[in-house]
Amino acid sequence: MAGWNADTAAGPVGSGTITLVEGTSFCISSPNGDIHPENPHGVFYQDTRVLSGWRLTVNGQALEPLAAETKEPYRALFAGRVTRSDGYADSPLIVERLREVGAGIQEQITVRNYSSEPAECVISVRPEADFADLFEVKEARIQRRWEQRRQVAGDSLTILGTWQDVRKGMVIQAPGADVTHEALSYRVSVGAHGQWSTLLTAVPSTEAASPPPPSFVHTEGEDISPRDRRRQEWVAKIPKLHMGNHSIERTLRRSYDDLGALRIEDPNYPERIVVAAGAPWFMTLFGRDSLWASEMAVAVDPSLALGTLQTLADRQGTVVDPVTEEEPGKILHEVRLDVSSGLSLGGKHIYYGSVDATPLFVTILGTVSRWGFAKDTIAALLPHADRALEWIRQDGDKDGDGFVEYQRLNPRGLINQGWKDSWDGINFADGTMAEGPIALCEVQAYVYDAYMARAWIAYDSGERSLASELADQAAQLKKRFNEQFWIPERGYYAIALDGRKRQVDACASNMGHCLWTGLIDEDKAPMVAERLMSPEMFSGWGVRTLASDMGAYNPASYHNGSVWPHDNAVIVAGLVRYGFVEQAQRISTALLEAADYSNGRLPELFCGFSREQFAEPVPYPTACSPQAWAATTPLQLVTSLMRYDTHVSRGGFWMDPVLPESYGDLHITNAPMAGGRITIDIANSVPSVQGLPHGMVFHQGHRPYLAELIEQAGLGPKASTPRPHITAEGSA
Repeated sequence: MAGWNADTAAGPVGSGTITLVEGTSFCISSPNGDIHPENPHGVFYQDTRVLSGWRLTVNGQALEPLAAETKEPYRALFAGRVTRSDGYADSPLIVERLREVGAGIQEQITVRNYSSEPAECVISVRPEADFADLFEVKEARIQRRWEQRRQVAGDSLTILGTWQDVRKGMVIQAPGADVTHEALSYRVSVGAHGQWSTLLTAVPSTEAASPPPPSFVHTEGEDISPRDRRRQEWVAKIPKLHMGNHSIERTLRRSYDDLGALRIEDPNYPERIVVAAGAPWFMTLFGRDSLWASEMAVAVDPSLALGTLQTLADRQGTVVDPVTEEEPGKILHEVRLDVSSGLSLGGKHIYYGSVDATPLFVTILGTVSRWGFAKDTIAALLPHADRALEWIRQDGDKDGDGFVEYQRLNPRGLINQGWKDSWDGINFADGTMAEGPIALCEVQAYVYDAYMARAWIAYDSGERSLASELADQAAQLKKRFNEQFWIPERGYYAIALDGRKRQVDACASNMGHCLWTGLIDEDKAPMVAERLMSPEMFSGWGVRTLASDMGAYNPASYHNGSVWPHDNAVIVAGLVRYGFVEQAQRISTALLEAADYSNGRLPELFCGFSREQFAEPVPYPTACSPQAWAATTPLQLVTSLMRYDTHVSRGGFWMDPVLPESYGDLHITNAPMAGGRITIDIANSVPSVQGLPHGMVFHQGHRPYLAELIEQAGLGPKASTPRPHITAEGSA
């Protein structure tokens, strides 16, 4: 499979791999802490592998791994022992490696001698730097060979690389070491029951010898690193929670940590913080991923959504470029920071091949608007929203049938451009792949919600005529969608319409996203909920991307039968919207139980094997972890079951919890709300709120959906609004 045909191609990183992340930098290593160039390991900075090898030996022996624990997303402690050559099983020499990633890495190496005799040791580290592009490493197709030279200056080693007119470098500092061109070595005697320690630093640079980099300098009088300080600032601004179910509490706190580590800055506006898509291969700004993650985390930090919108707006498409698939008004798919080999999608640093980022941009602007940011802040983004809507009507709907479609414009782009972007992700029930232009069902849902969001912003600011026009367009889309995507004989919606306007009739999870926006007709919703919860779709750990009785089903595929946590979080929100509370509770509980098997962290995806077949979730070999969608999934699951939302311009905060009894009571402090901070308690499913800002009123019930507000305002044709169904375990 050619790399251009799927952004999912990645070689396995190996069993027990440890991944550390901080901003756009990350480190992948083996369980003993070593980095091997023949594997997709390394230290990555600005999409370049600046360290391809980092191997530690003691007396010529590699370390036998004992334990590897991630202390924070950017720091890990490795423990290993030095193997003996005399045949004895136990070794008295234990080596600890405390590693921190930033702009490079810093590693403290400690050798402990548990023998009653002193130990003579030669401790060596062999660094390598191939300066390969992330895409070369990810897809195991390294093509360039950099001309290298090494310089030794005192206790520093600099590796310099040149390829054509590009120059990069890496500086390794090893105080007290014997430094050669090949290795950094220490000859030490570790006393009986004693220890020895040193600190190594490796950072990108083009200078031969330099002082310790700012990334790893502790200011005088402080014993914490810049990353610890940044984490403390993050923890201080987000909600603090306690939950009766300690397992779920652990998962939520892990989500906080991972979300904090995945935050990156807009290099042009450092005050703007956005969410990177995920580690290891997507530590950069994505359109769809960053928007979804910030939407799902809005109750934790609404400023992430605003920063993401502002950053994407600055890079909104302005011209027609078939190579990058840029078009006026279109929102980008991904940004790459320093990819010089042209291996990235489209061959340039920004690629626009996403069909759903553009409507999601407008939808998330609606969310940000409801959460009460300053009117001038929202007003500055409205021209970008209107250009996005113009793209939806024009380039997004080139055949004028009222649906937004995609078809890649060049062989270096993605074949499929929705969230299921693998080359074989969209297919018919018999397994035949769909051919474009393809109109995905969930994309129409996002477009519907974009129209509704912009309509309400217009109405809220007194532009009634514009609001009515947009509401009418939304209503027409809803009518067309329910006529053309519904498959009555099967009781579910087509995943897409193909280039010949045929229903792509596979039973897939995508239709659950249509519940989230309210696009589905009320009379069809029970059949959709039933289908999503059927044994063919619900694995016991979550809803599969594709039903097990479909021709393309494969439980170990990327998009044809796997379980994606974020996909399920969107489905849960949709089920709650239509009143299917019991079903939403089942999915939420299954996913939160799945997190227990990975220390509270949900991966990007896992395999779709049934819970009856395997008692634990089966990992997908190349899943990202941490990953933004997955990190925010537990937050979305809990807030959906809290039925927690606000509309500041209407002076309302809404909550009507339907948390399962097994979750226990919930206590939240420091929760952001309308410029203030509130405290929330849910005891025996009864909510109470303290500290609401002046002018805000708490309502026990669901926040009025945009469809309800539009209808109440008399905008557009009168359309049916989902009326919650009563279930056995709760009411909506």
